[in-house]
Amino acid sequence: MEHLIQELCDASCSGTGAAEQLSGRKQIDEAQAAGMAELFKALGDATRIKMIYALLNRELCVHDLSVVLGMGQSAVSHQLRYLRNLQIVKRRKEGKTVYYSLDDSHIEQIFLQTLQHLQHM
Repeated sequence: MEHLIQELCDASCSGTGAAEQLSGRKQIDEAQAAGMAELFKALGDATRIKMIYALLNRELCVHDLSVVLGMGQSAVSHQLRYLRNLQIVKRRKEGKTVYYSLDDSHIEQIFLQTLQHLQHM
């Protein structure tokens, strides 16, 4: 049986003093924390990660994404709508075709930094 490591301070621990320093500093507000949690929730789905990866270097239409991901267009559209609502992807319409791309470079940076982190683990 595995031994569980107790994630508690020893009874004699009086802290590092960091709590007092941090209590005077502005903390993240609830709206920001909720927004970040929603972003990470969106990035917590393997299908959406594959979509973002496909969109890293070029814009694609729903048909292209459905072929690349091996999914139906309605399922792809559903995921794109979710990502668009969170401003992770944006769309551009040309005639009857809608092209999707990453909303801004921040999304690309978050994605690439996470990928780089995983590669050196």
